[in-house]
Amino acid sequence: MPMPRWWGHINKRVFNPHAIKSGKWAVLTHVGRSSGLPYRTPMEAHPVDGGYLVFLVYGSGSDWVRNVMAAGQARLTIAGEDVDVTAPRVVGEAEAFAALAEDVKRPPKPLRIKEFLRMDVVR
Repeated sequence: MPMPRWWGHINKRVFNPHAIKSGKWAVLTHVGRSSGLPYRTPMEAHPVDGGYLVFLVYGSGSDWVRNVMAAGQARLTIAGEDVDVTAPRVVGEAEAFAALAEDVKRPPKPLRIKEFLRMDVVR
């Protein structure tokens, strides 16, 4: 796992609410696997052919990733517009980097991010 889980818990409680309110980040709305409650997670979502790609900073074991994978769908809010996404799948570095536009900065190597979530836009 690239980033320690304890940092993710701090982000969830302290920084994420501010990031959502700022409107500067895409926000993924997903449903909890056990609770059935809606959750909102701010993130960088990069457009790729037919969908979006997200760097999995905390790895594929993160609760939000597991929620989206279990539901098979979610909603991204980007610049005030809602986009329904489906078919979430974890992809590796080679597939992710091939899909990303050349001008998108790759994650810094010290973060050791090797997993990415790709989702298709519902048409």
